[in-house]
Parts: sequence; C-alpha cells; structure tokens
Amino acid sequence: MKKENGKGDELMASNYIRFDWAMKRLLRNKANFAVLEGFLTTLLNEKIVIQKLLESESNQEDEFDKYNRVDMLAENSKGELILIEVQNNNEYAYFQRMLFGTSKLVTEYINRGEGYDKVRKVYSVNIVYFSLGSGKDIVYHGKTEFRGIHQGDVLELTPFQKQTFKVDSVSQLYPEYYILKVNDFNQVARSPLEEWIYYMNTGDIPDGATAPGLDEARQRLKLDKMTKEELSAYYRHLDNIVILRDNIYTERAEGRAEGHAEGRAEGRAEGLMEGRMEEKREMVHNMKSLNISLDTISQVTGLSIEEIKSL
Repeated sequence: MKKENGKGDELMASNYIRFDWAMKRLLRNKANFAVLEGFLTTLLNEKIVIQKLLESESNQEDEFDKYNRVDMLAENSKGELILIEVQNNNEYAYFQRMLFGTSKLVTEYINRGEGYDKVRKVYSVNIVYFSLGSGKDIVYHGKTEFRGIHQGDVLELTPFQKQTFKVDSVSQLYPEYYILKVNDFNQVARSPLEEWIYYMNTGDIPDGATAPGLDEARQRLKLDKMTKEELSAYYRHLDNIVILRDNIYTERAEGRAEGHAEGRAEGRAEGLMEGRMEEKREMVHNMKSLNISLDTISQVTGLSIEEIKSL
C-alpha cells in the first residue's frame, strides 16, 4: 500500500497502478473502458457508456513527461464529448486552459455548414494534483446559467426547445466543468466518488470500495500484470511525481518566507509612517491651541487644510 505523508516522502507503490499512469497507458484500450465508464458514471451521476475514443493531443512517452498533461477525449452513447485531463504540474492559467479546451472541441466537432443545433455537449473533467485556486472543497462543478439582473430568475427553454434539444435547461446545452483536487483529499472515503478520489490520490483501492469501475480496476490495473520494462518506466514516473511535488513544496515554502520578510518590512514602514503621522497630529493640536492660521499650519506640516480640520 502507498503511504504519503509530506514533502520529500517517497511514493510507495500499492498493488495497483496509479490512475494518471493508467490514463496514459491502459485506459485507452477498449478492454479497459469499464474502468473509465465507472468513474464517469460516478462523477456525472448518470450511466456513461463510452462509444469510442477520439483523437486528442499526444503526450510524451518517457520519464520527462511529468510536466505534460494527460488528456483523453471520449464520446459517450449520447454522442456527447467528454474531455478528461490529468495534470500534475502547477499551472496558474489552468482555468483559461479549461476554457480553451472546451471551446476548441465545440468548434472542431461540428461540420461546416451544419446548424448551431448540431453543437455537441461537452464535459470537461479535470483531475489536478496541485492546488488550483482557493477553495475548501475537493470537487467543483461549473455550468452556465443566465440569471435576470432585476428579477433574479433563471432563463429557461421554451417547451419547443426542450422537445427539440431533448434537454430540460439552458445549462444542459453548454459545456460543464468538473475539477477534482485529489491531493487535498485526506479523509476516509464515505461515498463512491470519494472512493475514486482516494484511489487517484493514493494509488490504492480500499477492500470495501464499491464505486462503479473500481472492481474492474482491481482486476485490470494490477502491478503484477506489467512487464519488467513497464514497471521500470512506471517507477520512474513515481520518482518524477516525488520530484515535482518536492519542487512545489519548496516553491511554497520559499514564497511563504519571502512573504514573511516582505510583511516585516511593510510592517516597519507602516509603523514609521504611523509614528510620523502621530507627531503631525500633536503638532497640529498644539498650533491650533495657539490660534495659528490653518494656512501656516499647512505650510509647516505639509498637510492639506481638509486634513488639518479633520484632526
């Protein structure tokens, strides 16, 4: 079983292959679609059957690929597109990249001359192994709604549109985004989705896990089924993950140290400014008590007439 504690700790291999590695090497095989279908069924809360995998960006296939994203583009039984990305590298513009990816799919998978009613539904599923944004949850879902700025109501489809497009709401026509911040999960899995996130985080599948697809993962994603060459490449991948996480921890620690130093410097500067201001207040008070004109006080202190009156 894999144990993961903190900076610099090694990733100890469990009996199962990590999900990010499986995405690159194994889950593209149709024989293993059941694993991916189980995960998507759990996440989207509806039965997902993958019809086929579509062409997507290729990824490097060596130990230096830790900075590359792993992406997979699938088409489900409804003809909807599901873009799955696994990202290990901390990327500050990742939100924009999510938008770019879905926008590209919308325009690429419509034939020239087809009407807008042929635009495909897109799900963007993002599994990130770094701290993305600022939030307390581990799973986020985003969709598009149009809300009235005066009445606060949600713009709905007409009955004709619902019948034509076979959906119930406007948001179902637009891309939907899911973000799984798997590194932030540090508790006991209590739901099927948490069981999947636990596996993604640790590379281990609890004996009592019953989430769809995990039973297939137990059977098909075992380390002992890998060849010697595959194992060697896999362990290099784990080493790269350790190095990457160590770099991230180091960057955060250096950032905190720099922040503390800047904070102390700013604090000293603010203290000096406040001290000087207090001296000016006392000076203004004394000069006012001597009935010195405001213009003269302003010339002496450098304060404006309005500032002097407020003191």
